[in-house]
Amino acid sequence: MATFLYQVGRLAFRRRWYVALVWAAVLAAVGLGALQASGASDEEFSMPGIESQKAFDLMEQRFPGASADGATARVVFVAPSGEKVTATENREAVEKAVADLGDGAQVASAVDPFRAKAVSKDGTTAYATVTYKVAANDLTDVSKDQLDRAIHTAQGSGLTVEAGGSAMDDGAGPGGAAEVIGVAIAAVVLLITFGSLAAAGLPLLTAVIGVGVSMATILTLSQALGLSTTTGTLAMMLGLAVGIDYALFVVSRYREERARGRVPREAAGLAVGTAGSAVVFAGLTVVIALAGLAVVGIPMLTKMGLAAAGAVVVGVLVALTLVPAFLGFWPNAVLRRRARRSGRIEDEGTRDNGGSRWARFVLRRPLPVLLLGVVGLGALAVPMTDLQLGMPGDEAKSTSTTERRAYDALAEGFGPGFNGPLTVVVDAKGAKGAKDAKGGKGAEGAKGGKGAEDATGAKGDTGPKGAADAVAKKIGGTEGVVSVSPARFNEAGDTAVFQVVPSTAPTDERTKDLVTTIRGERPGVESETGATFEVTGTTALNIDVSDKVQSALIPYLVVVVGLAIVLLLVVFRSLFVPLKAALGFLLSVLASLGVVVLVFQQGHGAGLLGVEQTGPIMSLMPIFLVGIIFGLAMDYEVFLVSRMREAYVHGERPGQAITSGFRHSARVVVAAALIMIAVFAGFVGESDSMVKMIGFGLASAVLFDAFVVRMAIVPAVLALLGDRAWWLPKWLDRLLPKVDVEGEALGRRSESGPEAGLGSGPDAGSGSGSDVGSGSGPEPAGATGREVART
Repeated sequence: MATFLYQVGRLAFRRRWYVALVWAAVLAAVGLGALQASGASDEEFSMPGIESQKAFDLMEQRFPGASADGATARVVFVAPSGEKVTATENREAVEKAVADLGDGAQVASAVDPFRAKAVSKDGTTAYATVTYKVAANDLTDVSKDQLDRAIHTAQGSGLTVEAGGSAMDDGAGPGGAAEVIGVAIAAVVLLITFGSLAAAGLPLLTAVIGVGVSMATILTLSQALGLSTTTGTLAMMLGLAVGIDYALFVVSRYREERARGRVPREAAGLAVGTAGSAVVFAGLTVVIALAGLAVVGIPMLTKMGLAAAGAVVVGVLVALTLVPAFLGFWPNAVLRRRARRSGRIEDEGTRDNGGSRWARFVLRRPLPVLLLGVVGLGALAVPMTDLQLGMPGDEAKSTSTTERRAYDALAEGFGPGFNGPLTVVVDAKGAKGAKDAKGGKGAEGAKGGKGAEDATGAKGDTGPKGAADAVAKKIGGTEGVVSVSPARFNEAGDTAVFQVVPSTAPTDERTKDLVTTIRGERPGVESETGATFEVTGTTALNIDVSDKVQSALIPYLVVVVGLAIVLLLVVFRSLFVPLKAALGFLLSVLASLGVVVLVFQQGHGAGLLGVEQTGPIMSLMPIFLVGIIFGLAMDYEVFLVSRMREAYVHGERPGQAITSGFRHSARVVVAAALIMIAVFAGFVGESDSMVKMIGFGLASAVLFDAFVVRMAIVPAVLALLGDRAWWLPKWLDRLLPKVDVEGEALGRRSESGPEAGLGSGPDAGSGSGSDVGSGSGPEPAGATGREVART
C-alpha cells in the first residue's frame, strides 16, 4: 500500500499539470451536468414497514388525487380580549379570510371553522384548515404569497391571526453563516498550525474543489437516482470536514520530510505513501459508517449516507493526487516563512513540543488519567438513560415565529392534544356490519368529551359505514381521547378517514401510550366488523419512526463497529488497539448523547444556547451522531496511532513510540478537531432547534472523542499494555492481508541510499525544468541545517 501510494504521490508531483487539468475537467464536466439537470426531486420522507407509512400508502391508493402527504396550513383566529370570534364582525372577517385562503390553483380545500365546528368552547378561538394538492416543497411562491396576504388582511380587522403547518415551512436550512464561520475559523487554526498562508490555504482550496465535484455530481444524478434536495446536506458537511483533515495530514507530513532533507518530489511521494495510507484507511472507516446507514431502513437516510460516502471518496482521491500536484507547483510556499527566508528548515519532529510533553505526562500517570477520563465521560453519559426520542415540532420553535404562536393559541383554546391529532384509516372492504353502531348516538369521548357527534350510525346500518362508525365509537371511548371527527369516505365507499384528538400534547409519553392502546384494540374490532384500521398522522409517524430508529441502532452499531474493527486489525496488526478504539468511540458517543439530553430534554443550560422549549430528542439524532462521529473518531485514531505504530515497527520501545506519535501528530490532530468543533458549533447559532441540537451534539462528540478519548485514554491504555498493545495471534496474523501502512518498505528504500536517484532530473530541486520555486541544485540528504533552495 505505502509503496503504491508513494509512486502515486511522486507521479502526481511530476505530472502536476496533467493532474490539475484532469481535476479541472472533472469539475467542469459535472458542473455542466448540474447546470443542465432538471433539479433534485422533492422525495417525501418514507419508512417502509411501519404502520403509519402503510396507512399513508393506503390513503393514496383509496383516495386518488388527494395526496396523503399534501401540504397543510392551519390558520388560527383569536378574537380581541373580551370578544367572541363568533361575533358578527369577527365572523365576517374569518369567513372572508377563508374564502381568500381557498382561492388558489394549488389549494384542495379551505374549511370554514363555523361549518366544521372548529370553534373553541369559550368562543374566543377558531381555526381554518387549508389543504393543498401538492407537498410543501412543491408550493409555488404565488401560493405562499396568497396565504400571507389572507393572513395579513384578517389581521387588519382586529383579529389575532397566526398560522402553522407544513405549508409554512420555507424549506430553508441554515442560512450559510455557519459554514462561513466554520471555514473562517478553520483558516485561522491552519494558519496558526502551519505558520504559512499557503500551507493554511492549500487544505481549504483542495477541500472546496472536492466538495464542488461531489455536490455537482449529486445534482447531476439527482433526477436519475431520485435524490431529494436534502441528500447533499450531509455530503457537503462531511466532504468539507474530511477534505480539510486529509489534506492537512498530507501537507504536514510533506513538511516533515522536507525537514529531513528530502527534495520536494521525494518528500511528496513519502508524504502520500505514509500519511496517504492513513488517509485511505481513515476514509474507508468513514465510508463504512455512512454506507451502514442503509441498515436503518429509511430510504432517504440511505441515500444521504451513500452520497456523503461518495463525497468522502472524492476527498480521499483529492488528498492523494491533487494535494501533491499543488505541492509540485509551490514546493517551498507551504514551509514556514522563516524557513523560506533563511533557507534552513528546522526538523520539528526531533525536538520537544506540547504533544511529546503531554505524552510523557500520561506515561508517568497512565492509570489516574485513564480513570479520570472514563469516569468523567461515564458521568456525562448518565442522563442518556433518560433519552426520549421524538420529532420536535412547532412547540420547539421560537416564540417570535407565527408557527409557535399558532401552536400556543390552539393548545390554549382546544387543549394540548389538538396540535397532534391522530389520523385513523378504516379499511372496510371486508366489513360484515357493525353491530355496535346500531342506533348509536356517536362515539363519546372520555371524561366528558363530546365525542364524534356527527359519526352516528343509523339503526341497523351494516357494511362499510357501520364498520367505520363502530371503529369511531370504540376509539372515542378510549381513555385519553377528547374527540373523534366525522368520518370521510372515498368514492368507492370502502375506506374511511377520521381524526382523533388526544388529551395530551404530541410529544407527551402518554400520547405514545394512547397510540399503543388504540392499536391494541384492532383485533377485537376486526373480529366484530370484518374491517380493520391503521393509525397514522404526524404524531403517530413520529412515534413509529422513533421506535424503528431505536430498534435499528444496535444492529447498526454492530455492523459498523464490527467492520471497522476488522479494518483496524488490518491497519494496526493488533488485537487490542481496534477494540480500544471501538470502546473509546462508544464512550464518547454516549457522553455526547448524555449532554444533549441534559440540555435539550432536561433543560439544564438551555437558556445559554437559546433553547426556548425542551422536549424529546430528534429521532434520527443517535443515528446521525453514531455515523458521523464514528468516521471522524476513526480518522483521529488512525492518524495518531499509525504514527505510534510506525515508530514501534521502526524499533522504538512502546513508551518511546507513544511519545513519537504525539510529537509528530498531536498538533495536527488537535488542529483537525478544533476545525470540526468550529464547523459544528457554528450551527448552534441557528434559530431552528433541531439544527441547534445537531450542531451541539456533533461539536460535543468531537470534543470528547478527540481531547478525552484519543489524547488521554488512548495513550494511557497503550502505556499500561506496553508491548502487548501490538500483540496479534499468529494464526490471525497469517489470515490478515499484509498492507504496509507504516511505510516500512519506504524506510528500507531510504536506508538503501540517501535520496538515491534524486540528484538529477527536473524535480531534483534544481531551478530548471518543472520544479517551480527551487533556485539551486539538489539538496543533500541529512545536510547540517537542512538547506532549502532560496526563492
